[in-house]
Amino acid sequence: MAIKVKNNIQWVGQRDWEVRDFHGTEYKTEKGTSYNSYLIREEKTVLIDTVDHKFSHEFVQNLELEIDLKQIDYIVINHAEEDHAGALAVLLAKIPGTPIYCTENAIDSITGHHHHPEWNFHTIKTGDSLDLGNGKQLIFIETPMLHWPDSMMTYMTGDAVLFSNDAFGQHYCDERLFNDEVDQTELMDQCLRYYANILTPFSPLVTAKIHEVLSFNLPVDMIATAHGVVWREDATQIIHKYLEWADQYQEDRITIFYDSMSNNTRMMADAIAQGIYEVDPQVAVKIFNVSRHDKNEILTSLFRSKGVLVGSSTMNNVMMPKVAGMLEEITGLRFKNKKAGAFGSFGWNGGAVDRIHTRLTDAGFEIVLGLKTKWKPDGKALLACREHGKEVARQWALHPLQGRDTKRDTPAVNDPVMPAKQPAESPNQAEVANVSTTDFAGQSLVCTVCQWVYDPVLGEPNQDVAPGTEWQDVPDYFLCPDCSLGKTVFEPLAKEVAA
Repeated sequence: MAIKVKNNIQWVGQRDWEVRDFHGTEYKTEKGTSYNSYLIREEKTVLIDTVDHKFSHEFVQNLELEIDLKQIDYIVINHAEEDHAGALAVLLAKIPGTPIYCTENAIDSITGHHHHPEWNFHTIKTGDSLDLGNGKQLIFIETPMLHWPDSMMTYMTGDAVLFSNDAFGQHYCDERLFNDEVDQTELMDQCLRYYANILTPFSPLVTAKIHEVLSFNLPVDMIATAHGVVWREDATQIIHKYLEWADQYQEDRITIFYDSMSNNTRMMADAIAQGIYEVDPQVAVKIFNVSRHDKNEILTSLFRSKGVLVGSSTMNNVMMPKVAGMLEEITGLRFKNKKAGAFGSFGWNGGAVDRIHTRLTDAGFEIVLGLKTKWKPDGKALLACREHGKEVARQWALHPLQGRDTKRDTPAVNDPVMPAKQPAESPNQAEVANVSTTDFAGQSLVCTVCQWVYDPVLGEPNQDVAPGTEWQDVPDYFLCPDCSLGKTVFEPLAKEVAA
C-alpha cells in the first residue's frame, strides 16, 4: 500500500515486523524495521531506493499496483546495502536499461551484490542534479562513511524534502509513517540506540557533513529516511539531536557491565554501585550482566555515560569471553570524552582486570585505578568495593558534591582486595590532531575511519604517490583508497601496532 508523503511523493516501501537481527546478529531490532522506498511522479518519474532482498518480489508486485513500471524514468540508489538496493535485480528484469543514479563506490557494491556490471549506471558527485520537470530537481550530496563509502543523500527542490538515507533513521516499525503519529519516547529511544551503535565512530564526519548540507541554505520541510519514520513535524529536530550526539556526548550517568562465574564479580558490581550512590545520589548508575542483557542496550547506555566500569572473573588468566567481545565492539565504536575502570574477582591470579585495563586504555578511555577481589568477597572486601565506588564518584563528578562521604576515607585494604596494575598512559590525542601538516618522517599513518594504513615505504601508486614519499609530501588531494576520505582523517600508527 502506497502512502502519500507530500504532493507527488509516495512511500512504497516495506514494513518488517519480524526482523530481530541486523548486520548479521550485531544489532538487535526488537521493534522491527521498515525499508523505505519513495516514488516521485512529476514530469519525470523517479524511484528512490528499493527494499530488502527478501521482499523483492512482493515489492515489485506492489509497485506494479501503483504504476506501470515502464513509466519509471530513473532509479536513485542512496545506499547499496541489500536492505536498500536488494530488489534491484527483480525490478530491472522487468525494466532493463533504466538509468541508476548513485555514487562511484555504490557501483562497485551493487555490482558485487547483484553481478550485473551491464546495468545503466550514472555516477553522481555532490552538487549534481537531475531535472524532474515542473520546476523541480533532485540534488545529490555524497556522504561517504555515513555509514558506508557509497552513501549519499538526495534533496528535492520545490517540496523541500531530504531523502537522508540511513542518517536520522531508526530501526522502528509502526503502521503509522510520520514522526508526529508514533510514541515519542519509543521513537527517540530508537534514534539514540541507532546513533550510538552505528554512527558513533563517524561522529566527526556527522558534524562536518551536517554543516556542509546546512551551508547549501536549502529549506528542509521533511526528512524521508531509509528506515523508520518520515520527519514532518519539526523535521529538523533530529538534525539538532545528531549535532548534540556527535559532540562527545555524555550525561551524568555511569554504566557498569560485567560477567561472573560464581556471582563474586556481581557482588563487587553491586557494592561499587552503592558506593557511587552514597557519594553522588544524582548520578544515574546502570548495571548490566553482559551475558544476559542486550548488548546494544549496554552500548547505548555507555554512549550516554560519562564513564564505564568493566568487571570480569579471571578464567585461564584472561577475562570472560563475552566481556572480551564487548570490549572489541567498544574499541570499534571509538567513544570520546569518557572515563573507565576495571574490577573483578579471581582465585589463583587476577589477569582479567589487567587485560581489561589495557584494552580500555588502548580504546582511548581515561583510566582510574582498578580493583581485584580474591575469591568470594567478605564483608571487609565489600566495604573496600564501596570505597572504590565512592572514589570513582568523586573523580568523575560533574557537579560539586556535598555530604559526609565526599571526603576521601582510608580504603579498607586487606589481602583479599588489592588495586589493579595501572597501565601506561595513552598518548595525548591533542598532539596528533593535525597530521596532514606535521612531520612524521618514516612513520606510517592509519585512517581513523576504515583503518587503512599508509606506509611511506610503499606509497600509493594508484594515486601517483611514489614509494618513499613521506606523509607531509603526499598531495592534499590524496584520498583513502578504502573509504575515499581525505588526509585529515589520518593519524600516526602506533609503533608497536605497526611492528
